[in-house]
Formats: sequence, C-alpha cells, structure tokens
Amino acid sequence: MNLIIGLLIIAIGSFCQSSSYVPINKIKEWSWESYWIVQGVFAWLVFPILGALLAVPAGESLTGLFSAHGHDAFMTFVFGILWGIGGLTFGLSMRYLGVALGQSIALGTCSALGAILGPVFTGHSGDLTSAVIIGVVVTLIGIAIIGVAGAMKSAAMPEEEKKKAVKDFNFGKGIFVAVLAGFMSACFNIGLSFGADLYWDSTPEIFRTLPATLLVTLGGFVTNACYCFFQNSKNKTWGDYGKGRLWGNNLLFCCLAGLLWYSQFFGLSLGKGFLTEYPVLITFSWCILMSLNVVFSNVWGIILKEWKGVSRKTISVLVVGIVVLIISTFLPQLLA
Repeated sequence: MNLIIGLLIIAIGSFCQSSSYVPINKIKEWSWESYWIVQGVFAWLVFPILGALLAVPAGESLTGLFSAHGHDAFMTFVFGILWGIGGLTFGLSMRYLGVALGQSIALGTCSALGAILGPVFTGHSGDLTSAVIIGVVVTLIGIAIIGVAGAMKSAAMPEEEKKKAVKDFNFGKGIFVAVLAGFMSACFNIGLSFGADLYWDSTPEIFRTLPATLLVTLGGFVTNACYCFFQNSKNKTWGDYGKGRLWGNNLLFCCLAGLLWYSQFFGLSLGKGFLTEYPVLITFSWCILMSLNVVFSNVWGIILKEWKGVSRKTISVLVVGIVVLIISTFLPQLLA
C-alpha cells in the first residue's frame, strides 16, 4: 500500500508542476525576466523555506543544521547554482533544435544523469543496481518515442510554419546546448544527494529531503536573479516593478505558479517517505519524477489542443511513449 501511496504523491506533485505554466499565462504586461524572478521568489525561496521548516524539530534551526554539515550544505548549494544554469539554457536547446528534439535530448539527459550521477558523486554508486539502470534506459526510450511523435508533428507542418518554429536551427550547437542543459538540470538531484544527511533523527521520513531542497532552490534563485536583473537592465524593463495597478493580479498568479512548481519537490519528499521499504525506487525516484513531468506535460498539450490536426499515427506514437514512461515508474521495483 505504501508503494502505491508514495508513487501517487509523486504523481500529484508532478501534475502540479506540469500545470504551473497555466497561471503564468494570466500575468499581465510584465516582461519575461520580471515575472520569472517574481514567481521564482515563491518557487525557490518562500515555499521551500516553509517546506523546510516542517523538518525542523522543536529547539532546532535550519542554520544550525547547515552549520553542523558545512561541507554537504555547501555542495548542495553549489549544485543548486549549477541547476539554475540548466534551467536558463533549457530554452536554448529548443531554439536550436525545435521543441521535439530539443526537449527530448535535454529531459532525457536530465533524467538519466540525475539518477546516475547523484549516487556516483556522493560515493554511493552501489545503489545503481541493474534494476535501476534498466529503469533509466526504459525512461530514455519513452522520452525518445515522445520526441519522435514531436518530430512527426513538426514534419507535417507547412514549410513556412517550420521555419517560424525553428528559424535558428543549428544541429551541432543545439546538441551541445541540449546536453549541457540536461546535465545542469540534473544537478538538482546531485545536490539532493549531497544533502541526503541534512536532517535530524527526529525528522519524519516524509520531510527529510526538504532542507536540502531549500539549499538547491536557493542556489538556483541566485543564478536566475543575476540573469533576470541583467535582462532588466539590458532591456530597460525595471519599470515593470513600478506598475502598481498590476501587482495584485500578477503577484497572485506568480504565487500560484511558484506553489505549483514547488509541489513537485514537496511531493517527491513526501513520496520518498512512503518508499523507504523500496530502496531501488528511492534511487530511481528522480527518474520517476522526470518521467511523470513529461507525461503530464504532454497530457496538458492534448487537453489544450496543441496536437490538434496531427495524424492518428502521430497520436498513436505519442500514446505509446506516454505508456512506456508510465511503465518505467514502477518497472525497477518489479525487477528488483
């Protein structure tokens, strides 16, 4: 029963993350860099702090915990900074390769490297059992199939639409950027691996990864804040923050977007708390989250009619990819 509850909680968090861009569409008259950093205050600071406080026993403090594990806390934060770079370069992979190919390579790299490099960097490579490796391979296959569906959709587009969609196509540069984005994004899980001991013995299992999550998102906030404020200066968009009449609406939807985004890692922490009897799934949990993110993102795409007008064959390939990803979430436990 705990297995089902754990996977269901992770799935709910993933669904929330996949829905986080919906409220962003309600933000009015702000440039990308302005609303991105404001929603980031909620996604990477406010809600992670509130989540981490759930892990703090009476009489203890987060600063005391981080000080007592200085090296692990520092490495967790550093990999958070690197993860922030991954988020910023992710969009470039789609600019140079298109959405289908760019997203498939970046997410595939993120999923696989995140699951594998976390244990390797922290000296726990023994956790990478054959079941986990097979699960990672199946995840990559599922993402690749969805990438094929995206390529089929793109191929069916009129030539003018293709040029508009990928006008800066550059295969060599695109592959480099996509792999870089995937590796940097995988640093989130590497950071969590370094922060695996950042909890107290009395902290409930379901909250134990939340202090480490805070350090990773804090690092990501630093990276994104530097870039967004640079863009504010470059594009002369500092005035966005002075539009007082917009703050009520925009702050509400930035807050909602941040909450939905953070839900994936809050759900990951809670879900792993129910999977303690299944060490294979604990190691594979990052791949589970990434797989479900891809699944729900494409489900939203179907709901919002982004796949409208494509052939039945293309939809069939998409559905096969989604099914493969769903199977990958529990396959390692069946093989263990």
